[in-house]
Amino acid sequence: MMKITSLAAFVSLAATASSMELTPDTYGVETAGKTVFIKFFAPWCGHCKAMKPDWDKLMEEFKDSKTQGVYDVDCTAEGKPLCDSNGVKGFPTLKWGDPNDLQDYQGGRDLDSLKKHATDNLKPMCSPSNIDLCDDDKKTEINKFMDMDKEELTKLIAAEEKKLEEADQTFKDEVAKLQSQYTKFLASKEEAQAEVNDAGMGLMKSCFAALEKGAEGKDEL
Repeated sequence: MMKITSLAAFVSLAATASSMELTPDTYGVETAGKTVFIKFFAPWCGHCKAMKPDWDKLMEEFKDSKTQGVYDVDCTAEGKPLCDSNGVKGFPTLKWGDPNDLQDYQGGRDLDSLKKHATDNLKPMCSPSNIDLCDDDKKTEINKFMDMDKEELTKLIAAEEKKLEEADQTFKDEVAKLQSQYTKFLASKEEAQAEVNDAGMGLMKSCFAALEKGAEGKDEL
């Protein structure tokens, strides 16, 4: 009987964990109407393995909530498109908020910190599915977008995403320029140091020390 009970519990836990791992097919249904907290991970990642026990406890705690969702996304399997669309570059990456507008999580990764963030922040937010939580300005903005046809809204989103891409490229280009300048100035500094050393700076200092020591000896006499 003990073995059967244990097996049943294991199967139940496995099913729960599976339902909390999002893919493009389940993302919309699972996250609808919720504020979410998502861990984007890779199974081979050491840091992901280290935080898995705490994250699993967090997912279990919020699994029955209708307004709060804590989930996994495996970036090496079916969840990869979700990782790509959310700009995930390293593992684990934690994001939270509106499922359609996730924000980076910058807090601690121990269970207490994760739980506090989830408790304090995973609350119903202003969105098309929770429009009663919006102020008048946001309601007006949502209605404006909802009145557009899908093609028009798609073009608008693409235009804004292009701005982000251009800003990101500008940032990378300017960093590259700074890196080039850094390399140039470092080479100039090293060249100056080499010239000073070749001119006998070390020997000069040794001679100065010897002269100073000799002068001290004469003063004593």
